[in-house]
Amino acid sequence: MKFPKNVRVKEVGPRDGLQNEPHWIETEDKIAWINMLSQTGLSYIEITSFVHPKWIPALSDALEVAKGIKRAEGVTYAALVPNQLGLEKGLEGGINEACIFMSASETHNQKNLNKSIDHTAHLLSQVTREAKQEKLTVRAYLSTVFGCPYEKDVPIEQVIRLSETLFEFGIDELSLGDTIGAANPVQVISVLEALLKRFPAKNIAMHFHDTRGTALANMIAALDMGITAFDTSSGGLGGCPYAPGSAGNAATEDAIYMFEQMGIKTGVEQQTLLPAIQWIENKIGKALPSRNLQVFKSSGLC
Repeated sequence: MKFPKNVRVKEVGPRDGLQNEPHWIETEDKIAWINMLSQTGLSYIEITSFVHPKWIPALSDALEVAKGIKRAEGVTYAALVPNQLGLEKGLEGGINEACIFMSASETHNQKNLNKSIDHTAHLLSQVTREAKQEKLTVRAYLSTVFGCPYEKDVPIEQVIRLSETLFEFGIDELSLGDTIGAANPVQVISVLEALLKRFPAKNIAMHFHDTRGTALANMIAALDMGITAFDTSSGGLGGCPYAPGSAGNAATEDAIYMFEQMGIKTGVEQQTLLPAIQWIENKIGKALPSRNLQVFKSSGLC
C-alpha cells in the first residue's frame, strides 16, 4: 500500500457533532470549545450551520458563535450554508469557507432539505457563484454516497453525475459522505476508482461515519487511493437527524493517532486536543465513543 506523508484533518465537531445533540450547549461554551480547538494545530474547523433554527435548533446561535470566536492564524473557519440567506449570515459572521450540501439519493435529499435534488442543485449553483464573488472557497458535501437509510443502495452513476454537477458550479472540494456508516473498504475503492478518473484526488475529501466501526478501515482504503483530506469529529460526536441510527464521524483523536503511528503527519497535537475534547464531553454530559479519549481519561492525565 502507498501512503502520503501528510494528511489534512478537517474538524467538523462543532457543526456536525453538536447539531444532533438533544441538550442545548450554551453559546459561550461553543465559542470556548472552538477557541480550544484553534490552539491544537488543526488547520480547519467547521464551526456551525447557518440553517433556519427550526431545522437545527441546536445551532440557532450560529451568528453569535461565528462572531464570538477568536481566529487563529492559519485556521480556516467554515460553516454550512444552505441558501443565499445562509451565505449572507455566514459572511456577516466572517467565515472563510462556505459549505454547501445535498444528497446523492432523492429521498434523503427530500427529508433533509425538503427539496428535490434538481431544485437543490439550482439553489446551490447560485450560492456557489455568490460565495466565489465574495472571495470564499466553497466546499460541497454529497451525502449518502455509500448508502441511503431510505433507498439503500445508491447507483454510482448518480454519484458521478452529481459530483460532475457540483464541480461544474466551481466548488473547490467535494466531501463524499458515508452518512449511515455503511461503507466498507472495497466499496470505498470502487467509488474512488470511478471518481478519480474524472477529478483530482486533491479535490476530494472523505466523510466517514463510524456506525458499524469501519470508519478507520475506510480511511486506510482511501489513503491508498491517494486521498489526503478527511472529515473527523472530536470525541466521535455526531450523527444525522435524517439518518436514524447513524453514529458520529470517526473521532478526530482516533484518526490522528492512527495517522501519526503510520508516520503520516497531521500537524495536530494530541496533548492539546484531548483536554479540549474532555472539556466538551463534560459540557454535553455523556460519555463520547472515542477510543483515545477513554485511554486519556484512564491515564489520570485529564
